[in-house]
Amino acid sequence: MKKNLQNALLLAMGLMTTVTFAQDWNVDSRTRIDMGGDYDKMETAQRATLGATWGGSDWGIHASTVVNYDLGMGQAASLGVYEAYASTDLMGYATVTAGRQALNYGSGLLIGSNEWAANRYTRDAFVFGLNLGMADVTLGYQSRMSGDSLTNGGSGYWLNAAKADGDWSANLLYGSQTMTVADVDGDATTYMGLDAGYSMMGGSLDLNLSYNTVGGLTYENGDNADMDMMSIGATYNVNDDMSITASHTAYGENGFNLLGGNQGVYGSDSWTSHGNIGSLGANQKDLAIGGTYAMGDFNLGVTMHTVTDDSEGAVAEEYERSAMEVSLGYSMSDNAGLSVNYATDNNGGDTDTKYTWITLTVTP
Repeated sequence: MKKNLQNALLLAMGLMTTVTFAQDWNVDSRTRIDMGGDYDKMETAQRATLGATWGGSDWGIHASTVVNYDLGMGQAASLGVYEAYASTDLMGYATVTAGRQALNYGSGLLIGSNEWAANRYTRDAFVFGLNLGMADVTLGYQSRMSGDSLTNGGSGYWLNAAKADGDWSANLLYGSQTMTVADVDGDATTYMGLDAGYSMMGGSLDLNLSYNTVGGLTYENGDNADMDMMSIGATYNVNDDMSITASHTAYGENGFNLLGGNQGVYGSDSWTSHGNIGSLGANQKDLAIGGTYAMGDFNLGVTMHTVTDDSEGAVAEEYERSAMEVSLGYSMSDNAGLSVNYATDNNGGDTDTKYTWITLTVTP
């Protein structure tokens, strides 16, 4: 119930002529131990979020704080505002939510909250949920992104439409925002993302497609810098406990980078910042094959990545990047879970970089 109330506020989806909220509170705690490198590091970070919601039949107010603290590092704990927003019915035709919000649309690649990080993405924004029967439509305007950090993205707007019917679903996101990129001219960029899914064979086989572009970029020398990437994948559900997944992701001649989603940008350590392999370089392709298996309170996941480079030249032809990620989770109770994540990545070289995290999550 608590999660449903929060999602209703965050997404402000259409198909709503009124909004209904009740007095409520929510809290969660995450303790993560970083054992990366040569396994001689035991850096422990604590993140606790406490929120409360007040409301009536057609209005609601939500506020939450987050505390980050590195145990044993001799540093003071940081206390900040995570979310703070109000939502209300707009003359029966729409809903409007205004304030600092953690938003996710579609795959979350373009607009996502990055729950992996200690400092998650938020947007100071107005979000309108339009009352349209053909799709769930939202229109948003942000004055800034990531709380008080103006360097992580300026003003911008977006339009998102989501539709699901029977075995298929689709999400289309289009927007524009100011963006600072090295060696690039221009005050604003436009972006578009299409995510589609289709379930067949009675739910045993799930197909998905994601196509994303960023336009309006020009290098200082006058060359075009528009970026794009496309991913296609399939998941075969062997039974209720086991599934096998394969995906192929290809990046365009200028690569693909856009800060503010659930995937790290190219050139950064995405395993640390986002918990995944992140965006690839120009003309690179990733073939990922993996699977998950659940047995009672335990669940296991393994994914292998093989990255190649289709650029011209002998160096690109010989390029091959290999990465592996393994996760093991254990549900200790309805309120607590323990997980171990392990990843290795040679980053296209001869030496693997190793990452290991142990995470304890408690939610009343």
